[in-house]
Amino acid sequence: MDLLLRGARWIDMLNRHIGRAMAWPIIGAIVVSAGNAISRKFFGISSNAWLEIQWHLFAVSSLGCAGYVLLVNEHVRVDVWSSRCTPRTRAWIDVFGLLACALPMTGVIGWLSGELFLRRLASGEIYVNAGGLPVWPIVGAMPLGMALLALQCLSEVIRRIAYLRGALVRAELDEADLPPWRWSAQRGATGAML
Repeated sequence: MDLLLRGARWIDMLNRHIGRAMAWPIIGAIVVSAGNAISRKFFGISSNAWLEIQWHLFAVSSLGCAGYVLLVNEHVRVDVWSSRCTPRTRAWIDVFGLLACALPMTGVIGWLSGELFLRRLASGEIYVNAGGLPVWPIVGAMPLGMALLALQCLSEVIRRIAYLRGALVRAELDEADLPPWRWSAQRGATGAML
């Protein structure tokens, strides 16, 4: 169980770093949106590519932070019902839901989007709008996002089982339960580590 928990912590750290980094694509989408509005309003210059970049950035952010949202227990669940359950019952429900629903869903979507990505990459398809961007980069974000979410599902299953076996005090983590961020002297002032 210790080895599995160590692997789960590694997955947690990976999704935490990637999830936190997904604020940057949102900031990029805001900057592109503002720049597009200003260039259209004051200079009469616009392009469909700028509109596509905005939703690409938003989609990358949404897909990239899905595992992080599950990690910090901010995912959608039926709290009206689950809040009435004991923590052990909730842990059993989570194990069942993750194994029977979430993992198969991430596997199917990941597989299908991976095939779609390979087809789009091979064809070099671009969006049909004037100034359209290549399709494959955004389609490639889908299997990557599903892989991160599937890894986090596995981490959550490991944590729930460890809790049910008495190896952990709590089955779920919140952002406050994670170690604080600190600057690493090894990586310099640009890299934050756990």
